[in-house]
Formats: sequence, C-alpha cells, structure tokens
Amino acid sequence: MFIGHYAVAFGVKRAVPRVSLGVLFAATSLIDLLWPIFLLLGWERVRIDPGNTVVTPLDFVYYPITHSLIGAAGWAVLLALLYWAWSRYAAGAVVVALVALSHWFLDLLVHRPDLPIVPGSSHLLGLGLWNSFAGTILVEGGLCVAGVWLYASGTHARDRVGRYAFWSLVGFLALIYAANLLGPPPPSVNAVAYAGLAAWLLPFWAAWFDRHRTPHGTALYASV
Repeated sequence: MFIGHYAVAFGVKRAVPRVSLGVLFAATSLIDLLWPIFLLLGWERVRIDPGNTVVTPLDFVYYPITHSLIGAAGWAVLLALLYWAWSRYAAGAVVVALVALSHWFLDLLVHRPDLPIVPGSSHLLGLGLWNSFAGTILVEGGLCVAGVWLYASGTHARDRVGRYAFWSLVGFLALIYAANLLGPPPPSVNAVAYAGLAAWLLPFWAAWFDRHRTPHGTALYASV
C-alpha cells in the first residue's frame, strides 16, 4: 500500500479543513516514515526477495516497533498528542490519530501474513491482496481516485501554487507508484531505507500547496 495511504489524507481533509494536509500526510505515512530509520539502525529488518508477492519484492522480516498493531497505535497516539499540544484542536487531534492508525489496517489488507499484533508475537496477520496485481491496482487506484476527488472538489486553488503544486504531487505519487510496481527490485536494503527517507519531503510538499487552497464554503484561514 502506497498511494492508498495518501488517499486517506486527501479524503479526510474535507472532514477537518482546519487540519493541514501536510499533517494528514505525516499521519497517514507515519510508521513508514519511521521504518527506514529503524532499518538503518538495525532495529527492524527487511529482505529483498523477488517473487515474494507479485507486487513487491520486499520480505518484511521483522518490524514490530513500527508495524505491529500496538506499535502503530502508540505512534498514532503520540503524534495526536503532539498535534494537540501545538494546535489545541482536540477534534483534529482525534482525526490525526485515526488517520495514523488507518495505515496498519490498510497494510493488513495488502500484506501477506507478516504483521504482528504485539511486538514479539509469532501470530502474524495479512490478507494478501499483493498476491493479485489486478486486485491491488483496482483497490489502491480506486482509493487514490476517490481521495484526490474529495480533496479537489472540496477545495479551490487561490493561486498557481495551489493548483499546479497540488496536481504535480498527484502526478509524482502516481509516477513513483508505477515505478515501484513495474521497475526492477531495489539493489540493496540500504537503498530501500534511503528511498524511504525521501518520503519525509511529501508532508512538506502537501502543506505548501494546501496553504494556497481554500475549502469550499469556509472563510479563509491558516491550516494547523
């Protein structure tokens, strides 16, 4: 799951227009933003195994800190508390927590059984949609189209940044998604980790153009 996670951020923005899209992007991808750091530290492990599933060559060997249900819930609560301390917007903080936690459940849909409930558990979950190329494209592509449509139809650009930076990010996400699906396996685990670190730029990109768009039917204000 890749663009499907960002689709959640795009779609949820309509329900909480006060929350910056950049915050929602950080929330929906939080555990994937932390995962490459823990890979480089040696705290979590992945193996490159072409054919592991038809969609990804990655075998997620050990990642209980970020991708156990308890771990994901803990990071979601922490991010929500940080957001509340900064914004004092309680409803927004609740949504941030739910968006962050949604990542685990979307991963549950696509991963083969490699997701633990609690760190150290040998009972692993995953429904395995990645074993179907067509099913993955249908589900994740559908989520992306719905999320982008909700955001685009629920906001309007105030200037060129709000228009072109938004659509350029959508195009960039689609390009990266296609490259991941159709490109060769990564050359090393470190390459996977460093590519994952580059995703830290996406919340800042989203926050940038979101400040240049206004939700329909609302007064102009700064997102937090």
